[in-house]
Amino acid sequence: MGKIALTKDALLWCMSSIYLFAFVSLYSQIPGLYGDNGILPARLVLPVDSKPELKKFQHQPTLLWLLPAIGLDVPNGMDFICILGAAISLICMISRRMRDAFMFAALWFLYFSVYQVGQTFLWFQWDILLLETGFLTILLAPMHLFKWRDPVCRHHDSIMMWLMKWLLFRLMFASGVVKLTSMCPTWWGLTALDWHYESQCIPTPLAWYAHQLPEWFQRLSVVMTYVIEMALPFLFFSPIRNLRLFAFFGQVLLQVLIILTGNYNFFNLLTIALCISLLDDQFLGRNNNKNLSANQSSLMSRLMSRLSTTISLVTYAGMVYAMVKYFKITINTKQYRVESEIAFTSDEFFEAIQVAMPYTIGFGIASLALEVLSALWRCLSEDSGFFNKLWSLFQCLIMTFAAVGMFTISLVPHCVVDRTAYHNLWPEIHKMKESTDFLHLTHSYGLFRRMTGVGGRPEVIIEGSYYPESGWKPYEFMYKPGNLSAMPPFVAPHQPRLDWQMWFAALGSYEHNKWFVNLIYRLLDGQQEVLDLIAHNPFENKPPKYVRAKLYHYSYTKFGDTSADWWKRRNAREYLPTVDKDSLMDYVRKSGIIKKVKKPKKGEVTEEPTLAKEITVQIRELIGHLPGPTLICSLFIPAVIMSYFF
Repeated sequence: MGKIALTKDALLWCMSSIYLFAFVSLYSQIPGLYGDNGILPARLVLPVDSKPELKKFQHQPTLLWLLPAIGLDVPNGMDFICILGAAISLICMISRRMRDAFMFAALWFLYFSVYQVGQTFLWFQWDILLLETGFLTILLAPMHLFKWRDPVCRHHDSIMMWLMKWLLFRLMFASGVVKLTSMCPTWWGLTALDWHYESQCIPTPLAWYAHQLPEWFQRLSVVMTYVIEMALPFLFFSPIRNLRLFAFFGQVLLQVLIILTGNYNFFNLLTIALCISLLDDQFLGRNNNKNLSANQSSLMSRLMSRLSTTISLVTYAGMVYAMVKYFKITINTKQYRVESEIAFTSDEFFEAIQVAMPYTIGFGIASLALEVLSALWRCLSEDSGFFNKLWSLFQCLIMTFAAVGMFTISLVPHCVVDRTAYHNLWPEIHKMKESTDFLHLTHSYGLFRRMTGVGGRPEVIIEGSYYPESGWKPYEFMYKPGNLSAMPPFVAPHQPRLDWQMWFAALGSYEHNKWFVNLIYRLLDGQQEVLDLIAHNPFENKPPKYVRAKLYHYSYTKFGDTSADWWKRRNAREYLPTVDKDSLMDYVRKSGIIKKVKKPKKGEVTEEPTLAKEITVQIRELIGHLPGPTLICSLFIPAVIMSYFF
């Protein structure tokens, strides 16, 4: 692989941007989600007791245990953490010299701190992926103490970049495999995309158009998804540059298409950032070959180039052949369409995965070993002077130890897709993984495991009224479908976490989503922090006396319909029966979401707010009312412009 100094810096810049998106998006929603009057008050996760703060921190590592020392309660502490995280992210975006291991360690720990109290609103795969990628970024970033100097590329950077590739491999390979191991009939029948565009959480306007594409094209798109997710990842570790670039463009194409048709916050951008590990400086515009000596353009060099081209062409042809064979792809010239269907059985697939998993582990070990040996060789051959060589070797060995450790514990989640491989791992590896679980260093992934919304996406519509028999008015959410004529939005990289959880709630029942009952109580109470997460409150003057929820099945309208609506719907069933505030009091008292306010005793002196609290409150009053997408853009765009001058 070529030089990666510029590539590494590009990846670090992207990680800085993604942290900015994550912190700012969450910041805009903290009062309604985690405030004392929010849906899931964060204070309930950090109970007040007599234990020393250090003991609490060891049991549940989060900076929020320590912030009361500067006068910040839990909600203000979450604000402070997100503000600090956004500030550090901006600094790292703007200044290359500030993108070091210390800054990324701070970003990782800050996000880890809010994740610890985030509860169901932060339990998404992309939050875990950000923590895992963020930890690897700490290892990749330079230990740059002398800020007046430009950071230098180190020989062991390629080892850390390899870990990024391994994470990308695990993410994509597992995402492809679980679609078939889940035995979802839509994935096996290649009909998943017939439902995906309208059943995903928050579609974009382009999803409506993608849904109208011909059925044969949707089936072929599912086939291409399998190829990109299960076949191309093996090219990530190819020594042939053309194959790595081919894999890169395939992955980026998939992520861009997902971005255009669905709002998945920063997840797709984070995946694209991981794809940067497949590149080198030559791709980014830095010519690594300008100083090559004449003998390197000899006959042997030309032969190697032709051999690489031949191997690449054979690989492409093999992939096309396998795709045609295993998915029965034929061209129907009479109907001008491409036919496709899966040509293997579930038993054959499970057997293939069982055979393949040990090879993926061996492949990973061999690839990492070659990367380490290559880095060690560069330490000896490229550095001048005995002490420089010794220092480079020492750094390389330390990072090798870290890389081997991360690779080892990652084998546990990697093997989750196959029980045999999972149980065949050495018990010591499982113990190593368990000992680091509290840090969330590595995790299993499997996106779009099963297709939901077959026959119509379930959607919960909350209604309120002053009378139990009439006058029902719906609450309109910010981004999720509700109003039939409302155009789907573009909202990524912001993640409206309440809208997302409403999508999950529609797939189950309110009994299994306790936060939903909390939401209903806050609406009955007219709590403004929660109402700020909703686009339209039909009861501005006085909260409703009664609230109920209905489950509808939504589906897209079609081309040629006379209606201007984007959606049509049918009433499925009652989701939540009519409730009033009194009927929920027993539940909310037990849940603890109602904060008991202590009245100061006569003559008692109240504490003055600290400087940290005053600053945090002032910033909230200044920008807290801005919508998440607006706040993100107002910070990101200036940072991009300024980064060109530093």
